[in-house]
Amino acid sequence: MPIITKITFQKKNTDRYNIYMDYGKGEEYAFSVDEDVLIKHQLKKGMELDEFSLNEIGYQDDIRKSYNMAIQYLSRRMRSETEVRKHLADKEVEEPVIQEVVHKLYDYKFLNDEEYAKAFVRTQMNTSDKGKGLIRTELKEKGISPKLIDKALEVYSREAELSTAIRLCEKHAQKYGRDSSKILKQKLEQMLMRKGFNFDIIQEAISETEIEKEEDEELAALKYQAEKAKRKYANLPEFEYRQKMKQTLFRKGFSFDLIDRYLSDEE
Repeated sequence: MPIITKITFQKKNTDRYNIYMDYGKGEEYAFSVDEDVLIKHQLKKGMELDEFSLNEIGYQDDIRKSYNMAIQYLSRRMRSETEVRKHLADKEVEEPVIQEVVHKLYDYKFLNDEEYAKAFVRTQMNTSDKGKGLIRTELKEKGISPKLIDKALEVYSREAELSTAIRLCEKHAQKYGRDSSKILKQKLEQMLMRKGFNFDIIQEAISETEIEKEEDEELAALKYQAEKAKRKYANLPEFEYRQKMKQTLFRKGFSFDLIDRYLSDEE
């Protein structure tokens, strides 16, 4: 059996040791191991190692290296179990080793999907304008179980979510100020849906936002949209021009009464 002839620490990584062995043809470099593996297997000069021992040492060292890799990955911010597994798999770590690393991370409290999910929800509440639906989707993509997602979303109260939705409505109502009240409402609904708010929150947020324009404001918005349409249809015969303008402005959400009033004033 091969015999350990020398053990030296690595200059660039003092937590790892180089193992030299004699396989019958003189001393040669065999492999390197982490300090924990060295101690666990009580490796020392003159020790004989059979094939089973060499495989076991290699396996344990792979676990240790991958564990250190995971710790470094987790040091930047909290991660879900799925994210850690994917990171190690991308580094070509084998599945049995990943499984052992994940168990170890849970044992030492470096992984906790429940706490991760709650922290993620709190962060999104405080730093983004997302509704629960979008946050749920993002947690699902990170591999969090539906049960833990439901529990974590309890952190996000309905009052807080509604407040966020109202703030978004007020902000975008100014942005879409030159649209008709009808189109403005549609745009706000679509925007809130994309942000992950449910139907009830959307309707309540919109009802709390002043989107119904006074008649003079609605007319001003119509004139703005009409000016853009006029450039497109100005060279058409009068009857066709009026029909095209009516169709365009109606699709923009304005009433026929207001459109007729504008066209009459224009004449």
